[in-house]
Amino acid sequence: MTRHFEREWFEQVYSDANGDLSRIPWADLAPNPLLIEWLEQAAPDASGKTAVVVGCGLGDDAEELARRGFTVTAFDFSPTAIEWCLKRFPESPVQYQVADLFQLPLDWRFDFTLEINTIQSLPVSSRREVIGHIAALVAPAGRLLALGRLAHSPDQQVRRPWPLLATELAYFIEAGLHSVSVEALDDAEIAPFGLQRFRALYQRPADG
Repeated sequence: MTRHFEREWFEQVYSDANGDLSRIPWADLAPNPLLIEWLEQAAPDASGKTAVVVGCGLGDDAEELARRGFTVTAFDFSPTAIEWCLKRFPESPVQYQVADLFQLPLDWRFDFTLEINTIQSLPVSSRREVIGHIAALVAPAGRLLALGRLAHSPDQQVRRPWPLLATELAYFIEAGLHSVSVEALDDAEIAPFGLQRFRALYQRPADG
């Protein structure tokens, strides 16, 4: 699949919904619970800190980070998704932008990078490249929190969303980040498929 095809696929899902948020299969219209749990436990210092949300969808995770004090940029492939964010949160301080993960501004570097389910939504063949582009958003001494589905074998990577293998998480290390923690979490929704959730935290060295 080409990058153009992927961009068109996401835009088609949003545009076909024709304003009906319930037709977006991944839209919970609330911040991700594993993000909330991590924010409550880690209590990151957001004062004066920048954050970016990769593949922000309908904006709930970006709004949560802004609510906690981060200066937030959030981007998505889909112009319709960004239009929805602006309509849902007209007074938001979040800078919502249409942007291509593979062609981001070279000067985009953030203290905190949030990636939720974007990697698994793109083909496995592009995984190393996708993770490399996401990792490039992390500023020196910055952190990256990644959430998604975790598979135990390649034969579970047969359809979208394509879950990650634990070995593929090592691409973050290849991209210059240090692993702080990786959690494999049981989830009743995906357990029947032999999958788990993962929550992984990485950090770039201060001199990186």
